[in-house]
Amino acid sequence: MTPRERAIAALTMQTPDEVPTFELEFQISQEMFGIDIQPEDLLRKNIGKLSAGEKERRLCELAEDIVKVYDQLDYAIIPGPYGVGWVEGVNVSAEKRVLHREIIKLAGHERMIGYHGDGTFAIPDGNEMYGFIYAISDDPASVHARARHMAEEAIERNKRLAESGVEVLLLCSDYCYNTGPFLSPAMFSEFIQPYLAQIIDAARREGLYTIKHTDGNIMPILDQLVACRPHAIHSLDPMAGVDIRKVKQLAGGQVCLCGNVNCSLLQSGTEDDLRNSAQYALEHGKPGGGYIYCTSNVPFKGVEPRRYQIVLDEWKKGRVYPPPDC
Repeated sequence: MTPRERAIAALTMQTPDEVPTFELEFQISQEMFGIDIQPEDLLRKNIGKLSAGEKERRLCELAEDIVKVYDQLDYAIIPGPYGVGWVEGVNVSAEKRVLHREIIKLAGHERMIGYHGDGTFAIPDGNEMYGFIYAISDDPASVHARARHMAEEAIERNKRLAESGVEVLLLCSDYCYNTGPFLSPAMFSEFIQPYLAQIIDAARREGLYTIKHTDGNIMPILDQLVACRPHAIHSLDPMAGVDIRKVKQLAGGQVCLCGNVNCSLLQSGTEDDLRNSAQYALEHGKPGGGYIYCTSNVPFKGVEPRRYQIVLDEWKKGRVYPPPDC
């Protein structure tokens, strides 16, 4: 099977020949492979000075570098928006289209193409938290109106992503702290869950797969997340006490599981701790299919490549499923 076929099998609750892997972002390409795949780093200084032909050539080269990195990692899903943090004030929609087009051309048959597609409330930052909570108490109708508008915008945007060749939506709104959801389960069921379900239902109609990401302790709202019918749930955060063995027992027959390798151990703890976390995730995520191996967040900037290599090595050791007749 190709990495793309393995991902589709896992997302549809089947058992591929090998456990697929990917990450929401990969931030250490320079350190690990000597290849910088961050477009903003490469284009910030001279994007306005390039001719149209030079710009397209540079973007094609960048697409080749991005695909080269994900080929070496053997990811099943190439995550967009490819680290794009474009320069303010520069009209780059054409540049983004070129980059996206070239990546699909180079990798679309071997790997799924992902892109962010959420449109639900996430944990507000410190400047917005009080206003958000006051609005829920004082003017819940306005909160619902805002939630509807965000969901409708996401649905329209995701339609365009499907038309462009995206196959899987990475729904990256964080709902939970390590102690639990930022809203009570009852409030979550009113102000987030219906709109998340709308986004996922619309995505399914467009033929898109969905991976719902949230860090933190999801256990109090796990049933609500599953009821929204995403193809997968990510990241099964062990730092928040989420145990993939327990989640597999509760929801493993209904939704693909992604993650549970403790990303904090990429930087702290011993290498044996990291290996044990990786082995535990595979041991309890793998049986019966419906599992994509990955960390509980991302390989973040500052991680030593040798420690992320441990995560990859453990996956390579344990990724193969036995033949069906075994």
